[in-house]
Amino acid sequence: MRDYLAQFAEPFGYLDFARFGPVSERVRRVLVREADRLHRRGWAALDRLDAEAVTAAATAGELLGCAPHEVAFVSSTSHGLFAAAHALGRGSGGADGTVLVARTDFPGALYPWLRAAENGGLSVRQLDGPLTVDTVRAHLDERVRAVAVCAVDAATGFRAPLAGLKELIGPDRVLVVDAVQALGAVDIAADAADVLASGGQKWLRAGWGAAVLMVRDRVAGRLGPGLGGWSGVLDPIEAPAHPCPPRPGAVAHTLTNPDGPAVAALGTALALVRATGPARIEARIGEVLGGLLAAARAAGAETDGGPDGPGGPEGPNAPGSGDGGGSGIGRLRLPGADPAAVHGALTAAGLATTLRGGWIRLSPHASTDPESAEPLAEALGRVRRGVRVA
Repeated sequence: MRDYLAQFAEPFGYLDFARFGPVSERVRRVLVREADRLHRRGWAALDRLDAEAVTAAATAGELLGCAPHEVAFVSSTSHGLFAAAHALGRGSGGADGTVLVARTDFPGALYPWLRAAENGGLSVRQLDGPLTVDTVRAHLDERVRAVAVCAVDAATGFRAPLAGLKELIGPDRVLVVDAVQALGAVDIAADAADVLASGGQKWLRAGWGAAVLMVRDRVAGRLGPGLGGWSGVLDPIEAPAHPCPPRPGAVAHTLTNPDGPAVAALGTALALVRATGPARIEARIGEVLGGLLAAARAAGAETDGGPDGPGGPEGPNAPGSGDGGGSGIGRLRLPGADPAAVHGALTAAGLATTLRGGWIRLSPHASTDPESAEPLAEALGRVRRGVRVA
């Protein structure tokens, strides 16, 4: 863990990794190196980037428990989810099927399905979230062909019971997972996901431009070409006629070649997580976030989420819920205080947080200094002393 933590240098009080994670020193060096190669070396730089992508796919496969050919690289989490939504549409015989999604999930996880439905894809059934085994079971019928879920909810930190959901829907339905708020922060049941997408700009700390798209062989036959472009087909240049047959593996769902330097950076970030261990990173984040939430409560705030998950020990992530606990996201609010004023006070104290839905979201990382809890409590105390509580 010491070597992992030595890679980072974000400002003290930065508690906003659910929005963006400042990159590691190793990633910074890779981005500089690849930019220099592109500047100086021409075709040789492209050959090297191709080799970096092969290594990155192998690393992603080790983390996700899949074969390297089940991994492709796209531009973003949204790109991967749009590819999945369209691949499960008309081209795969899915026009008369339904996908279950949570209406409260981050819009990036919802719009791919809405747009695909407008183009003849699966019809969308929006459920009141979060998606638990019980909520999905109540809506599971013969029309349901897929369930799409965020592994960790961006607002509340709710951690979806991926293993329980996959067991419930069975092998004949597809579980599509948006993992951008999970990968690099929590040790999720990735083997439950049939399709998974995750960008590198948040908890993986790889910057923008590249995302993992995993499509397991067990569902490949049920996905059509969807958004697959020339990079996803066999012999597109020499073909006598188009469309060409799709390439085997997840690459069939790519539009074009990925951003090579961004893929190299993402592969480096994935390797750093693999070497440290997702469970160790999760434990460290839990300790830091737990300390922040405890300090907030001591200062009079109401808190939610964190290591225990939304609702605390009795909430949806409680023992027996089919999941392993909370996530790296918690939130607070100060009774009687204007949320915008609270957020402003935290910002003035040098703390980077996000205001969403009347709550202040806290999303520290393993590298966050636990001493950030002190200015958090002090800022909340100052606001509280200046507020008349009804």
